[in-house]
Amino acid sequence: MNMSRHSATPRESPVAPPLGKWRITLMLGLILVAAALLMGRVVLLQVVDRPFLQSQGDARTLRHEDIPAHRGMITDRNGEPLAISTPVITLWANPQEIPEDAIQRMMLAQALGISLEDFDARLARYSEHEFMYLRRQMTPDDAQRVLNLRTPGVYPQHEYKRYYPAGEVAAQLLGVTNVDDLGQEGLELAYQPYLAGHVGQRRIIKDRRGRLVRELGVVEEAQPGGELTLSIDQRLQYMAYRELRLAVAEHEADGGMLVMMDARTGEVLAMANLPSYNPNNRAGLDPRGLRNQAIVDVFEPGSVVKPLAMAAILESDVFDRDVVVDTSPGWMRIDRFTIHDIRDYGELDLAGILEKSSNIGMSRLALELSDTTIWDKYNQLGLGQSPGTGFPGEATGSLPAPVRWSRSERAALSYGYGLSVSALQLASAYTAIANGGERLPPSLLRLSQAPAGIPAIEPAIANDLLQVMETSVGASSGGRRARVDGYRVGGKTGTVRKNNSQGYAENAYRSVFVGIAPISDPRIVTVVMIDNPKAGEFYGGAVAAPVFSSVTGNALRLLDVPPDQQTR
Repeated sequence: MNMSRHSATPRESPVAPPLGKWRITLMLGLILVAAALLMGRVVLLQVVDRPFLQSQGDARTLRHEDIPAHRGMITDRNGEPLAISTPVITLWANPQEIPEDAIQRMMLAQALGISLEDFDARLARYSEHEFMYLRRQMTPDDAQRVLNLRTPGVYPQHEYKRYYPAGEVAAQLLGVTNVDDLGQEGLELAYQPYLAGHVGQRRIIKDRRGRLVRELGVVEEAQPGGELTLSIDQRLQYMAYRELRLAVAEHEADGGMLVMMDARTGEVLAMANLPSYNPNNRAGLDPRGLRNQAIVDVFEPGSVVKPLAMAAILESDVFDRDVVVDTSPGWMRIDRFTIHDIRDYGELDLAGILEKSSNIGMSRLALELSDTTIWDKYNQLGLGQSPGTGFPGEATGSLPAPVRWSRSERAALSYGYGLSVSALQLASAYTAIANGGERLPPSLLRLSQAPAGIPAIEPAIANDLLQVMETSVGASSGGRRARVDGYRVGGKTGTVRKNNSQGYAENAYRSVFVGIAPISDPRIVTVVMIDNPKAGEFYGGAVAAPVFSSVTGNALRLLDVPPDQQTR
């Protein structure tokens, strides 16, 4: 038996692939899928969503920050600063970042100059906000002392603050700015766009706490405001304010105003008002002090318009130059009213009527003229019209149209009642007498050259009125206290009863004086008004004329005008 036929070679079974190979394949597949997803996500973020994501990132770190513009300086005619902007720092805080630590809060409150209770109360009030002011417009040194505490959540903001070197002396003319450096009153308001300049911008990166990390560059440069040069002479302004304040105090008056104008150009050299205020510290100010009374307030001028009315009388050709008017017995009845002079002056020529300030003489002359003669002259001289300075709220005054006027109204117009004017309008009207018959519009800005005058009075008559006004301050006249040693001056006094809701007050007056100096070659026109003097004297010649004398004498010397004795 062949045993070999029955023996079998062992059959080989199929070999299964190792388990590790499947795992490798699976892992590779998963990695490839993950890589594909990751690459897709990268593409999505970097290409599709890139603008959105970048804007969101920039919003959290990149900032466009304003660059404050330096407000333009205001100077007097000689370049002396009247209003300047100084750098200050405003501190603000994110209430949500202020630490809860009581000691840190107490130190911060003390550095800010407030009580801890008030500070905590403010934090509680703004607890749901991310911004609150801590203190506005601090000096850099004071602000740095607070910042040196390194209190989390406290940040600086650089700004500018307006400072007025002249203080109360020129407050109403200049006006003020608010805490955001925007003009609120006076010339600061009138020239706000010009003075403010244009805010710039820069790109910066800040961290999550708002701290500056890096400056990326300036997007737009800040444009500083323009410089404003006024017609005011600071030396004359100080002197005028000082003399006005002394007079108001001496006569226990409610206030006063003074306007000094260049008789050759119409530039306002000084403009003072009382009451006033300190624009650098407005705590507890009297609201009356905010008003630039010389421009925005009006009053009945009284006798100071008699020279202007006399110009109309002389130009009318109704009267000869040598006409004599009988003013006896010192009073006259017109309609239902009685007009008085201080006493019976008897017969007066035209110069005498002005020198004695006779209401009777002016009334009798005016009643012989047409209804519109004096009104037309006042209109030519700018009364009842806007002065055109651009000052906010400047008054036009009142010059009623001559429609169905009574005789008493025509007479009253000739001696200064029935109309209202501002001190600035009066000064401008008087430049026609001082400037050869041409009226000069007032200017609060320095002029490069004298403007063309507005013909208002015949030159020969303007010269005659100058000479008559000089006699009105003669040694025996009511305006004698306006005289100035060494100079020929002229002017006109006025004493006006104040009116109220019931009519004219019994014992309340305005004392007025308008003068020109020197008569030989007029350089300045000055208007002085003292409101309601209560110390006894109230006539314009006793109260306002001495102010004119002091101010004019000092002004002529400061302006280097040679005394008349040296010019003869």
